[in-house]
Amino acid sequence: MDRQTEFVLRTVEDRNVKFVRLWFTDVLGSLKSVAISPAELEGAFGEGIGFDGSSIEGYARVFEADMIAHPDPGTFQLLPWRTRAGTARMFCDISMPDGSPAMADPRHVLKRAMKKAADMGFTYYIHPEIEFFLLEAFDDPLSAQPLDNGGYFDHTTMDAGTDFRSDAIATLEQMGIPVEFSHHEGAPGQHEIDLRYSDALLMADNIMTFRMVIKEIAVSHGIRATFMPKPFNDQPGSGMHTHLSLFEGGQNAFHDAADEYRMSRIGKHFIAGLLAHAAEITAVTNQWVNSYKRLAWGGEAPSYVCWGRNNRSALVRVPLFKPEKSSSARVEYRALDSACNPYLAYALLLNAGLDGIARELPLPVEAEDDAWSLSHRERVAMGIDSLPKNLGSAIEVMQNSELVAETLGENVFDYFLRNKREEFDAYRCQVTPYELNTLLPRL
Repeated sequence: MDRQTEFVLRTVEDRNVKFVRLWFTDVLGSLKSVAISPAELEGAFGEGIGFDGSSIEGYARVFEADMIAHPDPGTFQLLPWRTRAGTARMFCDISMPDGSPAMADPRHVLKRAMKKAADMGFTYYIHPEIEFFLLEAFDDPLSAQPLDNGGYFDHTTMDAGTDFRSDAIATLEQMGIPVEFSHHEGAPGQHEIDLRYSDALLMADNIMTFRMVIKEIAVSHGIRATFMPKPFNDQPGSGMHTHLSLFEGGQNAFHDAADEYRMSRIGKHFIAGLLAHAAEITAVTNQWVNSYKRLAWGGEAPSYVCWGRNNRSALVRVPLFKPEKSSSARVEYRALDSACNPYLAYALLLNAGLDGIARELPLPVEAEDDAWSLSHRERVAMGIDSLPKNLGSAIEVMQNSELVAETLGENVFDYFLRNKREEFDAYRCQVTPYELNTLLPRL
C-alpha cells in the first residue's frame, strides 16, 4: 500500500468521514457518483467497485456492461458543503473486468494523449478562465433572469453575487483548487473565476469539481448557476478561454527570447496544429447546439480560424508576458465553452498541437485586425476559414477527422457522433420563438 493510500485511509478515520463518493464522467462530461462507506474503502483501492457500464452514456453495450471504478487516492478531498455527515470524494479510473482500461473513459482519453506528449518529452499545462451565469431562483427555465445588472469588472457593494464568489472561492481553496482571479464578466449575472495552472489531468478533474462547487454554493444561496454557453439572446455567452503550454523538464518549450514574438519554433508549430485541426475538433470543444449561439455573437467569441497577439477576436491568441518571465509563455485557445467535457477537449487540443510539431506545420500570417470586421474577400485573401456555424456542420467535419478518431478512440468517437447527430436532429425540428415572432404574422 503506497503512502497516499495510507493517508486517505487514515484521514477518513481521523476526520470521521461517513461517506466516500467515487466520481467519474460519462462521454458527454456529466459527473457520475457512487457513495461507499469507509468500511469498503480499502477493498475499493484493492479491487475497485463494479458497476453497470451500459447505463452510463457512451460506456458500453448491454452484453459487455461490467466495468470497474478504481479510485485515484491522489484526488482525495473532503466536500466542505457536506456538513451533516462527513463526506469525501475521489475521481476514478475505469477498467474492464480483465484490468484493461475502459476505452470509453474520458479520463483515460486524456491520459493517453498526455502519455503521447510525454513520449515526445513534453509536460502539458492548462490554465482556464471559466465563465458562468448566476440566475435568480426559477421554476420555469423560460422565466430565468440574471442575478444582477453588473458589467465587466464592475465593483459592486456586498450583493448576492459578491457573497457568492467569496463563498465559492473559499470552498474551492478548501478543496485544494487554487484560484488566481475572479471578477464580474460583461453580461448581467455573468461571472468569471480563473484557476491557477496545473497539469492537464489535474485541471480537468478540477473543472469537474469546480462546476459541482459553483452549483452547490448557488443552491445554498437560494439562487441558480448555469454553464450553458449562451442563455440570453441579447447578451454574450460564457466561454472557457484556456491557456496551454508545454514544458521540457523545467523549461517552457514555447519560449524563445530571440524571437520577435518571444515564441519558439515548437510553440509556432503547436499553434499551426491548433489552427489546422480547429474545425475538426469544434464538435467537442463546443459540443451543444447552444454553443454556436455564443460563437455567432461576435466580439470576443471566435468564429474564424486565425491567430494574433493583441487580437481577442482570434481563435488562438499569444498573450503578452514579461520578456524575463519565460515560464509564462503560452497560447490561448478561445473557442472552448465552459459546458464541454474537459477531458476530451484538452486531449484534442494537445494532439492537434503535437501534430503541428510532428509535421512542422508553418505558422500562418498573423491576423492583426478584428476578424469580425474583415470582409469575406479579405478573409479569403488571408486564408482565414470559418469555424463550423452549427453543431450539424461541426459533426460533418469531425466524422472525417483521423486525428479526432485516433485521439478519442473508436468507442468514444462513434458514440459522440451518434449522440450529437441525435441532438442536432431533435433541435432542427423545433419551431423557435424567433420564427413565430417574425414569420407567423407575415406568412
